[in-house]
Amino acid sequence: MNQTKSPIYLDYHATTPVDERVLKAMLPYFDVRFGNAASRSHSFGWQANEAVEIARKQVADLLLVNPNDLFFTSGATEGLSMLLKGMADANSKKGKHIITLATEHHAVLDVVEWLGTKGYEISVLPVNADGSIDLEKFKQEIRKDTILVSAMWANNETGVIHDVASIGTICKEANVPFICDATQAVGKIEVHPKDVGVDMMVCSAHKFYGPKGIGAVYINPAMKVKPTPLIHGGGHENGYRSGTLNVPAIVGMGEAARICKEIGKNDMERIQKFRDHFEKTILNELEEVSVNGNVERRMHTVSNLCVRFTESQAVMTKFRSKLAISSGSACSSADPAPSHVLLAMGLSEEEAKASYRFSFGRPTTSEEVEMAAELFVNAVKEYREQSPVWGMHIKGIDVKG
Repeated sequence: MNQTKSPIYLDYHATTPVDERVLKAMLPYFDVRFGNAASRSHSFGWQANEAVEIARKQVADLLLVNPNDLFFTSGATEGLSMLLKGMADANSKKGKHIITLATEHHAVLDVVEWLGTKGYEISVLPVNADGSIDLEKFKQEIRKDTILVSAMWANNETGVIHDVASIGTICKEANVPFICDATQAVGKIEVHPKDVGVDMMVCSAHKFYGPKGIGAVYINPAMKVKPTPLIHGGGHENGYRSGTLNVPAIVGMGEAARICKEIGKNDMERIQKFRDHFEKTILNELEEVSVNGNVERRMHTVSNLCVRFTESQAVMTKFRSKLAISSGSACSSADPAPSHVLLAMGLSEEEAKASYRFSFGRPTTSEEVEMAAELFVNAVKEYREQSPVWGMHIKGIDVKG
């Protein structure tokens, strides 16, 4: 226990620390090799451009795609906005029907909601109680005027992994472009978009030990209709994303991708053991606890637990200076409303507000796992001891009545 750092960080789905090898690779491109990658008339620009292309290949090698089919963005949110708005614009003559899922990140849901104000018809499909989608219902939802499907690879809150290959097959049979948000999956599990029929995909480096503010978009070159660019001005990145390239961050993303490809399987096995041990400890120590999401088909990095008869924000105040976790997506953590993901899975507002996301990462140690479990269990017990509702429950009084 003495080896643990304080506070303990178990919020790796929100962001990850930059790997020291990544930082080392980036540093020269801030001062010594500071050239603009678009400056093709001297060695400073050549050097920067070469570094960008090496990084592009490193990311492509992780995803098993052609480097020419990748371009860099400021992150997954920008990439999704570009793809969704760009494909809606490019396909508007064919139709205006768009399909997505109720458990998508707000980077998708907010964009399609905006598209709805511009005359597009949006179908937001429900999910099953375990967070999975009903493929038959999804297939039935596709129409002749459907121009786009957007579905994530793995959910950021529950870790539920969708059957991306089946979604891809259905989309291909219907000749509908398929956009996939793979932000939480890339660098953690195998993500090979070409193999599963994903036409377009986004990811962010800061989710796999790279820097913030850099991401990548994959576009299948075989697509007949390509998305309209979101940013114009200079024709950078094959015209998809104009603007001076962030060379240090791109180099960092490339190195982070290289490391993930090198050590991914060992990372996965070790982290899953930590997650499973933590989850087992909580389930043994506390009553009225259940796992949110499909326990057989989920990311090894996360445990989303509903601890009934608690209120997550109140419980977390008891250990905020010692343990960092979340009650939902990092992007909506300032919003006191219950998680839209958990509500879509059928949890009540009370159950959603009694849920906690623990996410584990490369730096996590066994000592941290033990201490985090102890801190959480003690906080829940303290909260329940002070709760009249919990007191009624253990006396057998029906508190819902």
